Amino acid sequence: MSSASIPTASNRLVSLDVFRGITIAGMVLVNNPGSWENIYWPLEHARWHGWTPTDLVFPFFLFIAGVAIPLAFGRRVESGGSKRDLYLKIIKRTLIIFAIGLFLNGFPHFGLAEYRIPGVLQRIAVCYFFASIIFLNTRVRTQIAIAIGLLIVYWLLVKLIPAPGFAAGDLTKEGSLPSYVDRVVFGPHVWRQAKVYDPEGLLSTIPAIVTTLIGVLTGQWLRTEKSRLEKAAGMFVVGAVLVAIGWAWNAFFPINKALWTSSYVMFTGGLALQFVSICYWLIDIKGYRRWAKPFEVFGLNAIALYVVADLIAASLGEIKVGDTSLGGWIYDHLFASWASPVNASLAFAIGFVLVCLGLMWILYHRKIFLRI
Repeated sequence: MSSASIPTASNRLVSLDVFRGITIAGMVLVNNPGSWENIYWPLEHARWHGWTPTDLVFPFFLFIAGVAIPLAFGRRVESGGSKRDLYLKIIKRTLIIFAIGLFLNGFPHFGLAEYRIPGVLQRIAVCYFFASIIFLNTRVRTQIAIAIGLLIVYWLLVKLIPAPGFAAGDLTKEGSLPSYVDRVVFGPHVWRQAKVYDPEGLLSTIPAIVTTLIGVLTGQWLRTEKSRLEKAAGMFVVGAVLVAIGWAWNAFFPINKALWTSSYVMFTGGLALQFVSICYWLIDIKGYRRWAKPFEVFGLNAIALYVVADLIAASLGEIKVGDTSLGGWIYDHLFASWASPVNASLAFAIGFVLVCLGLMWILYHRKIFLRI
């Protein structure tokens, strides 16, 4: 990793930094409640089929990673020069993000017997890699065709090929084809809480690549010569179409984050497009930026925030204060002592986000922006 100074406002879209910042702030918020037994429903994942606002966070992260690809590589590709340096950069970034994910999965004990291999950063790394390669070697129409093809192929695989011992089209936690593949490939190295599947598993990464490709297509749209208002309107309208398609597909292939179903890709991709179009209109067109400063700070150091938040959370769970953890002691004495359980849990999570904001603000004012 390296540090870099902030790019000037004239050559970047502040709305994309803000969108990324809102997304990573949401991820930190939902990952760090004071008590997992006391959470408002919007801050919980859907139990299986369906969705909550929390289920939008990860696909939004993949979407914005995709948007950044043509913004970073577009001019180099259009110049027609050698792509060797770009391939090396993509491979390096993929390996670093994947390695950071593996490190965080094991911290602080690194027990190899059940060391989890899949994970959030690992999926981001893989999706970034394939989306980047597709972008460098294809045009927009081909990218759209690949995206549609991957979603249909995944749908047919899951609906028509049965996992051994289960019926074709079984979409339960244990009986789905992606769950079976995770058990065969990863064995005990899956998410411990699930045991029979991994929410960032192998087969379900195929449609997750499409989520990133929707971002790639959006990034290319933002680089066109259209007016800013046309860009915002186009993103919002296409987003509405994708939401409608996803909602219709839900009747045949339910919206499901853990399986990353094709309907989930379309639905969340559409919402991401609409959300970023609103940010783009508010910030880059209308100039309403003051409200978004904290999220811009988060967005400019998103990976650093993710790592710092994970390390702090793990440390709060490991450090003991009497018979409880440091995190438990803070929750009991500073939040649960004056608020109802669900409000105390939320207050703890908000406090956690604010601590992270303070740390990221220090980096921001020192002009330290970690890049991979």
